[in-house]
Amino acid sequence: MLTHILHKSVRFTGIWRPRRPQCSLSELTKPCRTFSTSRRQHGVDLKPEGVHLTHSYYHNLTTTPLQGITIGQKLQQTVQKFPDREMLVFKRGNIRRTYEQFFKECDRLAAGFVALGLKKGDRVGMWGPNTLEWVLTQFATARAGLILVNINPAYQVHELEYALRKVGCRAIVSATAFKTQDYYKMLHQICPELESCNPGELKTRNLPMLETVIMLGEEKFPGTYSFPEVLDMGDHAHMRTVLEMQDKLQFDDPINIQFTSGTTGNPKGATLTHHNILNNQWFIGHRLGFHEKHHKICMPVPLYHCFGMVGGALAAGVFGTTVVTPAPSFEPEPCLQAIQEESCTAIYGTPTMFIDILHHSNFDNYDLTSLNTGIMAGSPCPIEIMKQVVSKMHCPEVCIAYGTTENSPVTFMGYMADSLERKVGTIGQPFPHVEVKIVDTDGRVTPVNTPGELCTRGPGTMLGYWDDPEKTADVIGPDRWYMTGDIAVLDEEGYGQIVGRIKDMIIRGGENIYPREIEEFLYTHPKIEDVQVIGVPDERMGEEVCAWIKLREGENMEEEEIRAFCKGEISHFKIPRYIRFVSEFPLTVTGKVMKFKMREQMTKDLDLHMWG
Repeated sequence: MLTHILHKSVRFTGIWRPRRPQCSLSELTKPCRTFSTSRRQHGVDLKPEGVHLTHSYYHNLTTTPLQGITIGQKLQQTVQKFPDREMLVFKRGNIRRTYEQFFKECDRLAAGFVALGLKKGDRVGMWGPNTLEWVLTQFATARAGLILVNINPAYQVHELEYALRKVGCRAIVSATAFKTQDYYKMLHQICPELESCNPGELKTRNLPMLETVIMLGEEKFPGTYSFPEVLDMGDHAHMRTVLEMQDKLQFDDPINIQFTSGTTGNPKGATLTHHNILNNQWFIGHRLGFHEKHHKICMPVPLYHCFGMVGGALAAGVFGTTVVTPAPSFEPEPCLQAIQEESCTAIYGTPTMFIDILHHSNFDNYDLTSLNTGIMAGSPCPIEIMKQVVSKMHCPEVCIAYGTTENSPVTFMGYMADSLERKVGTIGQPFPHVEVKIVDTDGRVTPVNTPGELCTRGPGTMLGYWDDPEKTADVIGPDRWYMTGDIAVLDEEGYGQIVGRIKDMIIRGGENIYPREIEEFLYTHPKIEDVQVIGVPDERMGEEVCAWIKLREGENMEEEEIRAFCKGEISHFKIPRYIRFVSEFPLTVTGKVMKFKMREQMTKDLDLHMWG
């Protein structure tokens, strides 16, 4: 279990994982920066002055303290401030809750969990798209001292079984269906004993820890409770247990397990604390000015992902924002409708989501002038798309954010007042209280503007991967530095730029090629809407460059037109040898491109083989 994660001795594996990354003594004694606290204008945190780095290490000082409080306590404080303010709006079905209404429902659900026999530290899975019940489960588990396990709504049977078994869920809250998936049928496939067991008394060989299945909605399914039944299950004694729990819980207790997206293999369960995710939202909100005035966030990103759960739903619990969910899963036109009808001031999304919104055929029919800020994150942001978000979507103060699930998630973020050049060319500066460094293959801190692996350390760093000490040791050393696997540079002012993934880097005949550089160049072609660049096997060169290109609606191109566009503009060895025109990319449910799927497809289709 978690103690097993934290107390077992650690080790490093892999050529990019030196045992103890460090500077030389001479580098450590050089003055790396001058120190100052953050400036503030109208209460919004601005970038620090006087930052003059010589080497790629930065610690962002701040006068804003960390929050030593649990999520349940913070929610209660926010409810007391804004009892009658609208907290949540789910446009599909026009479901609305004020803070006071939500809080009463939340504690009813927490009492229901207690009535089911769930104890502090038990894991409760949440499987489904964006719904009111999802957010209720998020906060009710926090109030009851349970560990919420976020389960990808797109999971298939074997993925679901793996996740539930990996973390030992005692209960799961499940939607009835999502798109083409029948959730009860899938659960029944894993646990056929559901057909004959009493609710709450499941005993199944495949998932020995799982006892209780709770289905959303009023419909009764064999062997399960309905969500309304659990809401009504708690009595005064159970409610008293929930209230007493608020003084027993500690902010360093684990409260959430978020599985990595699985773009490179089996997902791992990043285990996060109250302190991790509450403080992450605390600094997200301060960068966006959520503490200064009431904001309404258009939030189409999935709640199961840290972007939606921490960046979105938790913004309500921490700052009193109103979170508007356009649809159960991302659809571009409901986003446009939600912004206009609810006068949203901020919007969240991945680059793919923003691309789909901007290119929707009815885009010009909607009034988006209420927008001002927001976050684009989840994958690298194309420069041309950011320019259009600023100009066409009226978001001059939109910010780029960068992070990883293992860091709760955000570690770098821009400032609303950043120049367009900064917004489109960097990932911003590190969060307050976060240390960052860039190291070379020998683990030495690089000079500024020199690529290397990005490492981070701070209050967002996870406890570890649940019940996986070896994989934890692969990414977190005994010194608590987390190795991201991203290739980055840090400039003199502490702004970061992601230039690629270590695993995505293409090595062609000894030349290191960063796909992001080629992607950014190809984005400048007026006929290209989106592009992804990968390396594919080659018997002579080791790897060759391959580009998957999505054209704008109504456009046509030939492969040679692409190569002619590149010739003389980028190095010859960076010009794609293989080009495929596509209508879509293989994506995770959060909009991340699964490049490994693209590589597999091209290797198979072209019958390619690696040298040697």
